[in-house]
Amino acid sequence: MKTYSCVLLLSVLYGLFSCTNQTSSSSKTPLTLKEAYKDKFLIGTALNTDHTNGSEKSTTLLIEEQFNSIVAENCMKPEEVHPSENIYDFRKADQFVEYGEKHNMFIVGHTLIWHSQVPDWFFENEDGTTCSRERLIERMREHIYTVVGRYKGRIHAWDVVNEAIDDLEGLRKSKWYQIIGEDYIELAFQFAHEADPNAELYYNDYSLILSHRREEAVKLIKKLQKKEIRVDGIGMQAHYGLDYVKIPDFERSITEFSALNIKVMLTELDISVLPFPTEKISAEISQKYEMLPEFNPYTDTLPDSIQQQLAQNYVDLFKVLLKYEDKVSRVTFWGVNDEHSWRNDWPIEGRTDHPLLFDRNNQPKEAYYSIIELGEAVNNTKKQVL
Repeated sequence: MKTYSCVLLLSVLYGLFSCTNQTSSSSKTPLTLKEAYKDKFLIGTALNTDHTNGSEKSTTLLIEEQFNSIVAENCMKPEEVHPSENIYDFRKADQFVEYGEKHNMFIVGHTLIWHSQVPDWFFENEDGTTCSRERLIERMREHIYTVVGRYKGRIHAWDVVNEAIDDLEGLRKSKWYQIIGEDYIELAFQFAHEADPNAELYYNDYSLILSHRREEAVKLIKKLQKKEIRVDGIGMQAHYGLDYVKIPDFERSITEFSALNIKVMLTELDISVLPFPTEKISAEISQKYEMLPEFNPYTDTLPDSIQQQLAQNYVDLFKVLLKYEDKVSRVTFWGVNDEHSWRNDWPIEGRTDHPLLFDRNNQPKEAYYSIIELGEAVNNTKKQVL
């Protein structure tokens, strides 16, 4: 009944709804993001340590008001919590978890196994030579058992493996892959399940709206499921740009992933308003390009026309998310406001980007009001029908 009513209502509503008729950014709305999408999916954000240590008080107030899920942006990556083989540093991670618990949020740990931001010692012997498969597996097991085990029953979900798919073909030939083999992925999920059987376990990757990456992700999940390796969800990172997303491709990814009987999430949503320095758009973190004026056009303010374009991009995505609200469990923005976004420094350091719903002064942008209005309109229409 829920799915039938939702599809029927949205088909009518979307024909009437237009970004050009949205609430202006100067108007007030009684709803917050988490209220507008209550009973649909969680609304999350990535936090850095300034958000959880009290130094960004105005921003933390915004977080507590708008979001009901949080993910660790950096403090749980291996280089942060496990800098040396026999040394762990959980100070920042503990603070993050305590913050989420204090505010009754759905807490996501990010990330256990990734090719980036992992210390070299994981892959080396004491003399600097490459370690054996057996030794790396044991290091992986010990790392996952220790990190996941520390927060057993407190962290609700983990991004277990991050970005294991290659941009060209097959799996990424990371050091995990080179030393252990492709079964490093199933081992990581196995160890995470053993460390906390009740935590949800996710595979997370970028550009999953591209056909070859979507196909590889489906193939990977099916292979894990065939081996009875538990995978609870797939995270579509959603690092997009203006008019980058082809909505039919976005929708197809959601339907194909949900057909695997796993949860589907947007885990790192942001929409850059800046030109990308190459035609081949990717979220591979190692990309770096030279700063040129044409790649940094909005250093002071964002023109109204771009504000409207950004808003329409967000609305287009959220229309699809609402259409499949029974399949989408969470939408997480990668950052709270524009100042905190990694897009300011990637793939060109020092740019001024405006990819999120709140500006550098924590003020809501046109995009914020647009998706609030969309969620509110859907809620009101459902109430009228019921």
